[in-house]
Amino acid sequence: MSGARAVIALGSNLGDREQTLLAATREIADLDGVELIAASGAVETVAVKPQGEDPDAPAYLNAVVIVETSLDPLDLLHRLREIEQRHGRVRAERWGDRTLDLDLIDVAGVTLSTEELTLPHPRAAERAFVLEPWLQADPDARLTGHGPVRDLLEAL
Repeated sequence: MSGARAVIALGSNLGDREQTLLAATREIADLDGVELIAASGAVETVAVKPQGEDPDAPAYLNAVVIVETSLDPLDLLHRLREIEQRHGRVRAERWGDRTLDLDLIDVAGVTLSTEELTLPHPRAAERAFVLEPWLQADPDARLTGHGPVRDLLEAL
């Protein structure tokens, strides 16, 4: 399949985190118009809330998958939200605990800013829990507008 390369971050801090990430990866790979190219291992991190790190909240497992897709970014986002919902995702509070969080980080270097989606992800450069697994999946990764992921991770 030819298409755009997309980077998707996965996170879970409720329920069987590892099984949820594995199932979500399979569901992403099974989407029409999507081909799985690479997947990181899981990285455990402390929960981040609007006020900062929260060691009292359940820890997250985070991962990154890289896909080739013929879907446009908004269509891909909608498919990812459907997967979240199937896994019981509730959007009650900003950065709240969740069974599954799927974030579109970068799609073929596209810069986009709509009410629904901003690309590249506006906080990806500041998040080791995105950068570390992304680097596992793609050692030469670059974040549009920010440069090599390796340099961003080292700067944190």
